Amino acid sequence: MEEESSSPKKTGGSRETTVNSSPAVAANAEGEEIEVLESTDVVPAASEEYDPEHSGFISTERFRDLLATHSSEIDPHKLEVLLALADGNGKICYQDFINLMTNKRSNSFRRAILQGSRQLKGCNLRDEVGLGLSQRLVRHVAYETLPREVDRKWYFDSYNYCPPPWLILAITIAEVAVFIYYGFKLDRLVLQVSSPLFLKSPLPYHPQLRAQAWRYLSYIFMHTGIEHLSLNMAMQLLVGVPLEMVHGATRIGLVYVCGVLAGSLAVSVTDMTAPVVGSSGGVYALVSAHLANVVMNWSGMKCQFKLFRMAMALVCMSVEFGRAVWLRFYPPAFPPCPNPSFVAHLGGVVVGLTLGVVVLHNYEQKLQEQSLFWIFFCVYTLFVLCAVFWNIFAYSLLDVRLPPPP
Repeated sequence: MEEESSSPKKTGGSRETTVNSSPAVAANAEGEEIEVLESTDVVPAASEEYDPEHSGFISTERFRDLLATHSSEIDPHKLEVLLALADGNGKICYQDFINLMTNKRSNSFRRAILQGSRQLKGCNLRDEVGLGLSQRLVRHVAYETLPREVDRKWYFDSYNYCPPPWLILAITIAEVAVFIYYGFKLDRLVLQVSSPLFLKSPLPYHPQLRAQAWRYLSYIFMHTGIEHLSLNMAMQLLVGVPLEMVHGATRIGLVYVCGVLAGSLAVSVTDMTAPVVGSSGGVYALVSAHLANVVMNWSGMKCQFKLFRMAMALVCMSVEFGRAVWLRFYPPAFPPCPNPSFVAHLGGVVVGLTLGVVVLHNYEQKLQEQSLFWIFFCVYTLFVLCAVFWNIFAYSLLDVRLPPPP
């Protein structure tokens, strides 16, 4: 794919040079080992006129003079990021310039930004004026989720709503559709779980039907009532959509699904006779990961009223969790089967505070290059395997008295 790059001016004065860099070669700001991403194409070298020593660097003063001489302009956000990458001698790496102007950002380019004590120059992103509605939304999301100004500016400059945050929206729409369907079928919207037909659906997790593997995930589409759905949906949209806009559907989907699976498996191990419904496992994984990320980067987070908003999030989580605990020990509508378990909430929180924090901690850093990610992922995989064997053997060995199938 062809990309346009406004490189330092070549002889002849043309403002833009078209290069084939899909993706470009990236080098860090100290001129260390370069990293080829996927392409065999080579980015053209800087002109000998501007880099006679062939070092790949040019001073910031010379760079500004070239821009002024040739009446060239660079997007202010990209210019500030580029200046932030200048080394201790005030020199800009030509390869960093190519990466920035072609919107390519490799992991080595990421590490270049993190090196040293380089401070971003110029005004904050919050001080930008004349922004449209969509730009203001992107800026708001950047301040909600990212703790570093250089990351916020990069995200604001590069985000284009393609792809849109479809995953969390699709899950929420599916949950609402299933709830409305069963609302008509059961003829009730509040405490649907008290209907004898509620657990007859093929979606909830039931200990007698634990061999049906899809139930360990599909239970998220069933809720005990409109109060349960409303709290989960509010937290899911308010936290999940901004996180997906920044980190992408793959990362957020990983945290969400791991939270959902951990929730049902935790119930099957610790509350062996209870069914499970609701998306709280996935929701609590996202919310707890986000809140932990805010606490860990408290000084860098510039979201408005962050203390108040954290308190409100904790209140909503506590109310929803308290309702689940009350319902679990409330006399069941169809004994001897107990009401749905609350342990799935705790499973989601554990996933969010471990795997979720690592996934969200480093913006755009490759997960496969994070050792802590692999440690938590291996621990999580070990837990899943142990829970699977528990479900196969423990129920019969412990002679657990299970409620009859629905």
